[in-house]
Amino acid sequence: MRLVTVAVFLLISVFSAIAQTDRGTITGAVSDPAGAVVAGAAVEAKSVDSGTTYEAGTSTTGNYTLAQMPAGTYELSVAVTGFKKLVRPGVIVNVAATVRVDFVLEVGSATESVTVEAEAPLLKTESGELSHNVDYNRVDSIPLLTLTGSGTGIGNIRNPLQVTTLLPGAIFQGENTLRINGMPSSSQAIRIEGQDATNGFWREQNQNVQAGVDAIQEVAIQTSNFAAEYGQAGGGYFNYTMRSGSNQLHGTAYDYFDNEALNAGTPFTDAGATNSLKTGQHIRNVVRRNDYGFTLG
Repeated sequence: MRLVTVAVFLLISVFSAIAQTDRGTITGAVSDPAGAVVAGAAVEAKSVDSGTTYEAGTSTTGNYTLAQMPAGTYELSVAVTGFKKLVRPGVIVNVAATVRVDFVLEVGSATESVTVEAEAPLLKTESGELSHNVDYNRVDSIPLLTLTGSGTGIGNIRNPLQVTTLLPGAIFQGENTLRINGMPSSSQAIRIEGQDATNGFWREQNQNVQAGVDAIQEVAIQTSNFAAEYGQAGGGYFNYTMRSGSNQLHGTAYDYFDNEALNAGTPFTDAGATNSLKTGQHIRNVVRRNDYGFTLG
């Protein structure tokens, strides 16, 4: 009986790990100029970063699905005998998101190719959750990731959770205050590549277990209407995708520089009291700090 219990527990754990994925899905339908569905069409998705290709085919209803796609940018193409090859570049797959791309074929030779420009969908029909995807290439270029002032914690430098301040209805004031949509503070769940990375001992101290900013590619933040696979979260579901290899050399470098020469002086003070050369100037408290680092891969 004990052996059966252990086996059932392991089976449930495996299904839980599979459900909380860090990947996305591309789905859609292929039809001819008359609107009739096209079965057996070859659909191919090519990763712009790595060159890896993923293939699928349309069903008897003309639908196709490319599941478990790594987050990134893809070029989609559809080839059917008697029709021109259609190419759709710039398809972006985000973590835990479903992208719908439909194709309408044009009659012609299969050796001809037509490039279809991407269009932003007017309505998301594939899922009901409210989510935001933040690309860290964009985030890292703005002064967002430094927590200063009265914040307390381990490092307070380049905290990846600082992207919370970009979301509507969200408040982030250090490790002790992370509130989304009015839910209780520190009720969020954090996943790295789909695996639980929430600090189970002390939920407010995320910096103990979180990844470095330069190792993160993007974060998908679901704020409400989570799918059934995303449980154990009240105030937001954070799913980080880590950077992976590509066909180009890449790296980052940063230096957070502080010096009192760049700061305003303290009002109603006179530095001339201790230094006659600074008579009439405000006192500037000494602040000299360099926090730097780099990556290369």
